[in-house]
Amino acid sequence: MTTATKKIPGIAHDPKRSAAALDSVCINTLRFLSVDAVQKANSGHPGMPMGAAAMVYTLWTRFLNVSPAQPSWFNRDRFVLSAGHGSMLLYSLLHVCGFDVSIEDIRRFRRRGSITAGHPEYGLTPGVDVTTGPLGQGFANGVGMAIAEANLAARYNRPGLDIVSHYTYGVVSDGDLMEGVSAEAASLAGHLRLGKLVYLYDDNRITLSAATSLTFSEDCILRFESYGWHTQEVEDGNKVEDLARAIARARAETMRPSIIRVRTHIGFGSPHKQDTVEAHGAPLGEDEVKLTKTALGWPLDPPFYVPEAAYEHFRECMVRGKQAEADWRTLLEEYRKKYPDLAEEFRLQTGGQLPSGWDREVPAFPADAKGMATRVASGKVLNAIAGRVHAIAGGSADLDPSTFTALSNAGDFENGGSGYLDRQGSAGGGWSRAGRNIHFGVREHAMGAILNGMAVHGGTIPFGATFLIFSDYVRPPVRLAAIMRQQVIYVFTHDSIGLGEDGTTHQPVEQLAGLRAVPGLLVIRPADANETAVAWKVAMETRDRPTALILTRQNVPTLDRSVYAPAESLRRGGYILIDAPNGRPDAIIIASGSEVSLACEAAVLLAQRGVRVRVVSMPSWELFDAQPREYRDEVLDPLVGLRLAVEAGSPLGWHKYTGDRGDTLGITSFGSSAPGAELMAELGFTKENIADRVLGLVAGRISREVL
Repeated sequence: MTTATKKIPGIAHDPKRSAAALDSVCINTLRFLSVDAVQKANSGHPGMPMGAAAMVYTLWTRFLNVSPAQPSWFNRDRFVLSAGHGSMLLYSLLHVCGFDVSIEDIRRFRRRGSITAGHPEYGLTPGVDVTTGPLGQGFANGVGMAIAEANLAARYNRPGLDIVSHYTYGVVSDGDLMEGVSAEAASLAGHLRLGKLVYLYDDNRITLSAATSLTFSEDCILRFESYGWHTQEVEDGNKVEDLARAIARARAETMRPSIIRVRTHIGFGSPHKQDTVEAHGAPLGEDEVKLTKTALGWPLDPPFYVPEAAYEHFRECMVRGKQAEADWRTLLEEYRKKYPDLAEEFRLQTGGQLPSGWDREVPAFPADAKGMATRVASGKVLNAIAGRVHAIAGGSADLDPSTFTALSNAGDFENGGSGYLDRQGSAGGGWSRAGRNIHFGVREHAMGAILNGMAVHGGTIPFGATFLIFSDYVRPPVRLAAIMRQQVIYVFTHDSIGLGEDGTTHQPVEQLAGLRAVPGLLVIRPADANETAVAWKVAMETRDRPTALILTRQNVPTLDRSVYAPAESLRRGGYILIDAPNGRPDAIIIASGSEVSLACEAAVLLAQRGVRVRVVSMPSWELFDAQPREYRDEVLDPLVGLRLAVEAGSPLGWHKYTGDRGDTLGITSFGSSAPGAELMAELGFTKENIADRVLGLVAGRISREVL
């Protein structure tokens, strides 16, 4: 006799009634594990788990393929709790289903050192597929997961051997749907016809501060229909069979992503707090917990009670996922025998490994006084790498002609179909899922969050590009990529006032300092084409954090590396590019990006004035700060206090390298609409002004010595 027909106390032994009673017991188990954990922590969000328990129970026990013993097996279904404040609902599920989340972990919800953090964190808790919390991010992450699944399936699946075939499910809230990033992502998902994406919309009509009627009266179903989504509605979110039928219909819809609006009640069962804002973000209170348990027929003691029948049922349901994993491994072995080369490529790609000789085609650029823009060099390097590394996939927010991020001969990830126009504007047709050029449209925020979804899905090295000024639109997902330690590569071009005539709205000033302030983000601003090539190598090799490449629109000289230090030195973050001859220099000029060549020219002028100068290229603070103290002191000699940092951006932060006796040539105002070279000169970025600033430092030293 299975748990589906086991007797439940107080219920006559009728199979149908017993099954319904078991459903109720399991759903209430999820509710009250969540309620008790929030109450014990005296912090958290009990209302959403209480209202949404039935729909996630239905999804997890009847449809979701996951394996608690192998939570990261590649072809599992993905689950995104976009409404991350309801984290206790997910932790409760993970515990009762047999993931490595103990009852003690549940008891230690929101405690320091616990794996049950206030919002779900990828890499901390087994079974959590992505870090969520900031509303809307999880919604867009799921779109990225669905893109990755479709792309990998198109590349690797063969007739009868579908080694990539799974769904992405998610729970989204009213707040998620209010955030603009979800609208961007939903629009793209509908356009791309991501048929294996299924979202349950927890329509409880309550936000943190008020009923949604105060701010949110649109018809969401009509909105999603206009995006091209398959839509359904379930009027009672506690009816398991209605929910199951809706999810089954969503799975059967292969041409459109699906959203199911489920009418739920926040704080369900609470006599005084159901359907109120008080149930959203605070414990129910001990008295209300007792009243709620009584109302739903749940034992008052002990807290954190889980009936044995619930444990058995949840874990029997997980057998489906365990069997799916075993079947997949058998299928993968058959695939390996039939397609050994593809299987090896798939193994490397899903394992996060680079193929042998992956950087063999990366160009070395000859010295050239005219040079090229580092965005142009980046495009050449990216294509050289992408030709050998099939994991690379990405694109730009409608800017690839300007960011030079289109992958040649890699195809477009698109939906095809009637009326579709290809890149040249000609009518196209058919499906193109294997293409690695992803066109995000003018959707920077969604692009960043989709890249995160692709990264945590696995099997891809995602990149996204836009102008540096619009990195502000990408900042929330950049921060989350850093929190999750994911390899996402950002290509931020048009990196200073040097971009010119587009004017103040497009000329970044504070953005570079802002990116450097993100813990765990690797920021690299290369000086020339060859530093750009090395920067890409570093980004490809850096698996445990995101990388931002900061690139110029304007040409910069390609330095003669027979005269200057090798570009490979970029790997150390900062290095002596050229040094004063015969002993310790009088001063050090530190520069990044397009200002490095100006610093070299200024050093020549200073030498003519008898001032001995060392020029340091500093493309990456993060890489330099990670070097041993001995190396950092070798580059920035502690006995040389006269230092000038030169960068066409905010001077914020440079003081840690220039010290109390140094100076910074930066920008503390907005630019203007004018040719870039004129603006650079007007704001002091010339070899003459750099030389004069150094002479001023030297003169100050001489004056102090005289005094």
